[in-house]
Amino acid sequence: MDSSIWTNELVELFLEVGNANANSFWAANLPAEDELFAGASAEQRATYVRRKYRERKYRRVLEGLDEPEQLNQALCVAVVTPDVLQTMALVFSGADVMCATGDPTFSTPYRLAQRSGQRLQMEFLHHNKLTGTTTFFPLFGSDSSIRRSFINCPLFVCLFVCLFVPDMSRRWCTLEAGFLSYYESERNLTAIGRVDVTEVVSVAVSNTETMTVAGAVFTVELYLQTERVLVFGAETQETQHDWIQALTKCFVPSNVERLVQKDSDLIGRLCYKEGHDLYHWKLGWFMLDGSTLHYSPGDQEDQDQVLQLKQLQELSKRTIMNEKIQVLLMVEGRRTVYIHGFNRMDFALWRSAITLAAGTDGRALGDQQLTKNGVPIVVDSCIAFVTQYGLCVDGVYQRPGDPARVSALLDQFTRDARNVKLREKERHLEDVTDTLKNFLSQTEDALLAKELYPYWVSALDEKDQSQRVKKYRTFIHSLPKINQSTLEALLQHLYRIQQCSHLNHSPAHKLASVFSSCLFQTQGQTPQEVSVIHDLISNYISLFSVNEDQVQQMERENSFITRWNDKKDTTVSPNADARTHWPAQVSPSMKAAELAETALGMKNVTVNAEEPWTTFEVIENGELERPLHHSERVLEQVLEWSSLDHPGSAFLIVKKFTSAKRVCDGKGTKVQQGCPGVQSGPWVQSGLWVQSGPWVQSGLWVQSGPWVQSGPWVQSGPWVQSGLWVQSGPWVQSGPGVQSGPWVQSGPWVQSGPWVQSGPWVESGPWDEFIKHRH
Repeated sequence: MDSSIWTNELVELFLEVGNANANSFWAANLPAEDELFAGASAEQRATYVRRKYRERKYRRVLEGLDEPEQLNQALCVAVVTPDVLQTMALVFSGADVMCATGDPTFSTPYRLAQRSGQRLQMEFLHHNKLTGTTTFFPLFGSDSSIRRSFINCPLFVCLFVCLFVPDMSRRWCTLEAGFLSYYESERNLTAIGRVDVTEVVSVAVSNTETMTVAGAVFTVELYLQTERVLVFGAETQETQHDWIQALTKCFVPSNVERLVQKDSDLIGRLCYKEGHDLYHWKLGWFMLDGSTLHYSPGDQEDQDQVLQLKQLQELSKRTIMNEKIQVLLMVEGRRTVYIHGFNRMDFALWRSAITLAAGTDGRALGDQQLTKNGVPIVVDSCIAFVTQYGLCVDGVYQRPGDPARVSALLDQFTRDARNVKLREKERHLEDVTDTLKNFLSQTEDALLAKELYPYWVSALDEKDQSQRVKKYRTFIHSLPKINQSTLEALLQHLYRIQQCSHLNHSPAHKLASVFSSCLFQTQGQTPQEVSVIHDLISNYISLFSVNEDQVQQMERENSFITRWNDKKDTTVSPNADARTHWPAQVSPSMKAAELAETALGMKNVTVNAEEPWTTFEVIENGELERPLHHSERVLEQVLEWSSLDHPGSAFLIVKKFTSAKRVCDGKGTKVQQGCPGVQSGPWVQSGLWVQSGPWVQSGLWVQSGPWVQSGPWVQSGPWVQSGLWVQSGPWVQSGPGVQSGPWVQSGPWVQSGPWVQSGPWVESGPWDEFIKHRH
């Protein structure tokens, strides 16, 4: 016999039980017709064994022990005696080998037998412990969401209070009754350590092998409320997965078990608050799967929320001074989410994992940091820069850049594209164009997909252009989603470049010659490749079903950019009367908050936290203004002015956001200081008129100053508008200021009488900072 399996205790157990004693239980009620006979076939023998042991059809029935609870209680009594046969009868009648004993120290029948020195009982229970079977029951009453899992096996364990590569030792670990215990070996009575699983706040999973003194293992890190970390290492991923499932089921409520069922890198509970309620922290359950962050408040009626971390517009660590906590701010599209952990280690874990997941982690398009439209930021930023500064430049994509500068810029985008700022004084146009071309050439997956190369080229056999376009559209739809969005953004850009070929001398065929090898990732170029790219650029409108309004908007913006040659030179003045100017640079990626900081820094203005400053957009000769959201791109808003009748009358102004202070003082719905996203709804504050809905990225149109007048303006209906206030004619006034219905913008605004006021309109104060773009 193999002595590693047939230990002395196991042999002694078999001798104690014996065949006759075993059959006295298993065959106590065996009918004569079911007994085996000497000439029974293999099939008959298999049927007999199945009925006897699996179906337990002939076993002895224990009198008075009908309920599981009664069987478990009897088992706890039997295991402390030498009567192994009674223990066997109880277990095979349905008693739970891992039932709770009520003793926190000796919490299972095995531990009771261990305490009593019953070696044969221990041996029997050990071999019938149902390894891998999981049972659940409430620990603290029927309403408790805490459950119990059982699992035990050897693992590598290390407990530490700071993160480093640990020296791990092989230990026997058990998870029972909500406690994770580890022992020197399976024979030891006393646990080396024990962890209440309800103290676990996060579980971090490593999907790759970690080298330790004990060898290569797959680790699981348990972060506790007490700022300790317990690290387990399993020899196989299967064992690791079993432990993760058992552990998370012990501390994750059943109503968010759907998060546990997914393969995850990190799972745990965090405090969070969202954009629609930034004043109350909530407890939520978070799960990180690759670059996708799932979270749920744990309420049955609430659906799980998802953040695509690659598409975050902002990811930063903040400190909330009044609460003395560090938080992680995440902005995706129109959503803002703050999170903080239970302690410093827990917060550091999530911050590091989210930052890594949100960053660039490979050369494939899907590994890049993305815009809200699913386009790699490096592509979007380069396109924006070239559109602003290269639209009128001769041979814009044909001028070579400096290889060293191009390589350095591409490295910056690879490290953290989200925080790369392209400013004209710091960048050369040709370096940016080469960066775009190099990125497209070096991605792991060619934008047009190498496997589709024969199909793209074969489309040229169609002499009819409409048929070729139809085939191209089919190929585009077969590309991965990120390839489609990136290709659409690039072709729109190249289409706009060739529209200005009378200025930049870059018609579609020249652009196709430059980009064919980038998009196909081929060595050199062929006439067929160039022809395909030429077709794609020239037919951009029909390929992507661009509507007429979008086409006209592109044309207006092109016209606006080409006419506004000095658009990059912004002037700064201390107030509206003093015309002393300083030059400031507006890059394509500059946001409203950055512009305000730049202007204030140039003037050496000390910012008081109680008086927030922000950038305002002013149009219609100063009659309408609104605060820009701090994350809005300034240039994108400026380009919108191309749709105005008089673009030169619009300008930007940086000044104190006095309305936000009023709101924070309690004169309206609260707005967080420093974040000028004003809440929707009509506001009447000390004579200040604010319109009834947010316009263009959660800002509101506000009259350019509070006006003092003898009576309120009365409106019988809301003002109707779809975006920027654009008037096709002057306001015609002929009677008192009462409106009979909604204001419509299709023609001049007509009011039934003149506006009557008791005195002149008085402005609330001088404009402290003035930034104006001149036509």
